[in-house]
Amino acid sequence: MENLVVAIDGPSGSGKSSVSKEVARRLGVAYLDTGAMYRALTFACVDAQLDLTDTAAVTAAVKEARVEIGTDPDHEKVMVNGADVTAEIRKPSVSEAVSAVAVILDVRAELIRRQQEIIADHPAGIVAEGRDITTVVAPEAPARILLTAREEVRMARRGLQLGGTQTSEDLQRQVVARDAKDSTVTSFTTAADGVVTVDSSDLDFEQTVQAVLSVVEAAGKPA
Repeated sequence: MENLVVAIDGPSGSGKSSVSKEVARRLGVAYLDTGAMYRALTFACVDAQLDLTDTAAVTAAVKEARVEIGTDPDHEKVMVNGADVTAEIRKPSVSEAVSAVAVILDVRAELIRRQQEIIADHPAGIVAEGRDITTVVAPEAPARILLTAREEVRMARRGLQLGGTQTSEDLQRQVVARDAKDSTVTSFTTAADGVVTVDSSDLDFEQTVQAVLSVVEAAGKPA
C-alpha cells in the first residue's frame, strides 16, 4: 500500500507503544510516538520551572521549543533544543505533569501541526500512535485503530512496565486519572466512525500485533 499511514489511538496501558513499534517493524515503516512529543515539551516547561497553570507562558514555551523525535522503531531518541532528553522524559516528574500541558488547546494545536508535518515527511509509510491520531492528526489514514483493554488489565500491564514498584493508588493516578483528564480535550475511549476497535484484554502481545496487522491488510484491499 502506497502512502501507508497507520493511526493508532488508545488509553494508558493499552499497549499502544509496544504494539505500534512492532507493527512498524514488520511493515518496514517509520514509527511516531506522539506521546513522547508531549513529554518532551512538558520536560522543557518543567525544566524552565514554568507555572503549568499559566497557559500563555506554557504555550509560548512550546512554540519556541525545538523538538526532534526519532522515527526508527528500534531506536528511541528525543531531543529538545539540541539536548538529548530521551531518558528524562520518562521520569516521574514529567509523567506527573504531562496532562497539565497536554490539555491546553493551543499546545495541542501546535503539536498536531508538527505531527502532521512528520507524517507528511514519511511518504513511504508510518505508524503514528497517541490519543487523537485517528480523529484529528490523521483522520484520512487508510488504517485507523482504537487499541484498548479493560481497566484492570491496563493497570496490571502498567504496573509490570514500571517494575512492580508502584502502589495501586499510583497506578490508578497514572492510568485512570490521567485518561480522565486527557479525555476532556480528546476522545480516545470510543472508536469514531471508520475506526476499528482492537480489544487486547484477552490477547497476548503477538495476537495483538496480528490483530492490528489484519486491520492494516484489510484497509489495503479494494472495497
